[in-house]
Amino acid sequence: MAKIAFIGAGSFGFTRALVRDILTFPAFADCTLALMDINEERLSFSKAAVDRIVEAGNYPAKVVTTMDRTEALKDADGVLCTILQGGVNVFRHDIDIPKKYGVDINIGDTRGPSGIFRALRTIPVMLDICKDIERYCPNAIFLNYTNPMAMLCRAMQGQSNVTVTGLCHSVQHTAMMLADWIGAPRNEISYRCAGINHQAWYLDFKWNGKDAYPLLREAVKKPEIYNEEIVRNEMFIHLGYYVTESSGHNSEYNAWFRKRPDLIEKYCTHGTGWNPGVHAFIRDEYLEAEATWRDTIKETLKKPVKLERGHEYAASIFNATIGDGTLFEFNGNVRNFGLIDNLPEGCCVEVPVLASKRGLDAMHVGPLPPQLALLNSISAQCEELAVEGAITGDPTKIFHAIAYDPLTSAVLSLAEIKQMVREMFEQNRDWLPQFKHFD
Repeated sequence: MAKIAFIGAGSFGFTRALVRDILTFPAFADCTLALMDINEERLSFSKAAVDRIVEAGNYPAKVVTTMDRTEALKDADGVLCTILQGGVNVFRHDIDIPKKYGVDINIGDTRGPSGIFRALRTIPVMLDICKDIERYCPNAIFLNYTNPMAMLCRAMQGQSNVTVTGLCHSVQHTAMMLADWIGAPRNEISYRCAGINHQAWYLDFKWNGKDAYPLLREAVKKPEIYNEEIVRNEMFIHLGYYVTESSGHNSEYNAWFRKRPDLIEKYCTHGTGWNPGVHAFIRDEYLEAEATWRDTIKETLKKPVKLERGHEYAASIFNATIGDGTLFEFNGNVRNFGLIDNLPEGCCVEVPVLASKRGLDAMHVGPLPPQLALLNSISAQCEELAVEGAITGDPTKIFHAIAYDPLTSAVLSLAEIKQMVREMFEQNRDWLPQFKHFD
């Protein structure tokens, strides 16, 4: 009987969806689901949701809850992480302070000044989780859903021996969106996707084995499709390949769309997709959720339980590695050792990975087209500097990482960036005791 531990199980939506998926595999029907969170109220809500899934599916699974991480991890075969280190009243400053200096951030959970400071607060916790895994379940497969994905995975994979990768649903969700745009059944689409987290590229995109990019180029000419993802469609038109993750995210990861108010108005304000790209979108979503999350969860718990498997990778990875052994290919975040030839050695990349009883085997991709590698490389090298600074407690490395961030460097001078970083360190003083004074 397998045991799967959920660290950050109070993340209600993720926990509910991942449990539902896991239990669809016969190998896990009788598993132990160990739910752990530091927030007792949120944990109780997740327990109620998971109990409903187990009951609706008539599964012989066992559900346990704990606020003790070591208890959840002891003898686990698989571990899932969905934590958030610090609530909205902490990370809102990651967005508000840069805005004061002119850096307009939409989401701020992945890279740039906001993503880097989120990483600084979160990396020590992730490394502590890895130490516990090494002690209590050293052979477990560890799947991370917490952002900033690339920096967290790079830190863990460089500082621990745990088998860990990071998962993001932007790869499969974007592929489904593109299939819909060209009128293709989703199950007839295949692709090869690689790059960095939230900015990976469909190096090929095929419909029944035939190149579907010509169809996609025609599709984005339609106003209703172009307007759905303005930033990403502009990147596709000019760079030649489609990128993963939303226009809101990708507007932050380059120097082209958010450095002037007129560009924000033109490219980032009027998109019709799920994320319009406005300033501080996620901050405001979190602030609203702070006041309403209990009522939202209570309403969700009244609705009928759905047992159909979703599109997240985690359950299929567990089934391949600790379940019945059915091979499963997915895009995961791993260090770049001989995988993408023209990105920095050892940086965190997102590439195809094969899950099997042998574990997780990342696949060699080769070189990216040079215009894509150039954009990815800037962010990857900034992330390398940020992770090194986080581990060594060197604030100057954090300043340098932010100084080369594409959006930040397009807006601010070096002196302005230094002042902004100084203010962000001061705001995070209680969360970052490992850092020396930043001059």
